[in-house]
Amino acid sequence: MSDLEKKMDRKTFLSKSATLVAGGAALASTALSSSRIAGANERISLAHIGIGNRGTELDGIAAKLRTSHNMEMTAVCDLWRMRREKAVAANEKYYGRAPRAFQHLEDVLALKDVDAVIISTPEHSHSPILKMVVDSGKDAYVEKPMGNVLAEAKAARDAVKQGKRIVQVGTQHRSEPYPRAAHDLVQSGVLGEVSKIEIVWNYHGPRWRGRPESKLGREEDTDWRKWLLTKPYRPFDPQVYCEFRLYKEFSSGIADQWMSHGIDLVHWFMNDGVPRSVLAHGGIFAWHDGRENADTFHALLEYPKGFLVSYSTSFGNDAPSFTRYMGKKATLINLGGEGSPRYQLVEENGNHEDNPDVDKNRAAKYVSLPGETKLPPMGIGDETPEHMTNWLECLRSREQPHCTVDEGFGHSVACMMATQSYWSGKKQYWDAASETIVDREPAKS
Repeated sequence: MSDLEKKMDRKTFLSKSATLVAGGAALASTALSSSRIAGANERISLAHIGIGNRGTELDGIAAKLRTSHNMEMTAVCDLWRMRREKAVAANEKYYGRAPRAFQHLEDVLALKDVDAVIISTPEHSHSPILKMVVDSGKDAYVEKPMGNVLAEAKAARDAVKQGKRIVQVGTQHRSEPYPRAAHDLVQSGVLGEVSKIEIVWNYHGPRWRGRPESKLGREEDTDWRKWLLTKPYRPFDPQVYCEFRLYKEFSSGIADQWMSHGIDLVHWFMNDGVPRSVLAHGGIFAWHDGRENADTFHALLEYPKGFLVSYSTSFGNDAPSFTRYMGKKATLINLGGEGSPRYQLVEENGNHEDNPDVDKNRAAKYVSLPGETKLPPMGIGDETPEHMTNWLECLRSREQPHCTVDEGFGHSVACMMATQSYWSGKKQYWDAASETIVDREPAKS
């Protein structure tokens, strides 16, 4: 029996936890020095395709790194004139000179002086555009999910690997210090055998509906057919254009936007990349506003290593959000919703049935970083710089970033399986041999 498998007393439990957290945090904070990376004196020339709300945030993050990482946004591209002009103005302010502006991505990909491209277009175009970017010989940062059509996600992944490009998929919590410390804690084995993980992320409001820009969209100011990309033609609709996450042809909504983050952390923490099976249910119970995608969603995912994940979101009630990694020796609790840096490790000791006050006897400690004296907040914005920093460093070192296309493919498959289960009403299975999603359990090899 290993040391990690032995029962720990309260003092040993807390001492071991503190040591592991400190070690993990120290590792997470170590970054490559730009002076030791080949080509560090050469400016990185970036282009950005798709500059809506998230794209504007990414522009701001990149700009904060312009001096420390010797880079510049030299080109921006958006089909919509309003967003294109806004991006030019913002980046001119950041860099002191205006980037080149293009409506169509093909013109950006033809530029010989652009090293890498940020992709933050709607979900349905992530994989197709990623493939186009890497086929043009450029590296990329692509927002999550990496894709929501299996064939397109596979094609993009394969193109990246065949071209040996550096691609970061935008599940940014992999690069943030508290999740990295929590990851190392789970990987240490301190939780014991993990059998269940619960993710509950809630919000009260008609998420993604009623965006002000929906009233500004006009077909003559964009290229609607180019926006549809791989989808069949349909008449222009400014609500679909700006609120695409509500429409199933372009996005799965909760799965693509929220579950992708949660399940990506599960895959990373547990080192298990694709679920064996998924069963999902839900519906439109809170906001009857013409949306197609669920406002209330629940998925159960079983993994090859032998644990169950429960993911659920309600947009009709903002009850406290949390994530729990439940092991035989301890529970790791993430207090708050997506992005919360507040983690707590709680000893598994006794049962509530035998002692209703058992929680008072369980050793507990918050995950902290070296030098920290206060608890982190239970929520942060999406503007953290670590993920972009990691990508920029990898562009020079040619090492793989924190979220590779294999990992992006994994969280995308999980979300696609959940989406297909939701719409079909059937449990979905992953056939690893053929890399397909099927509704019957594959034959064991």
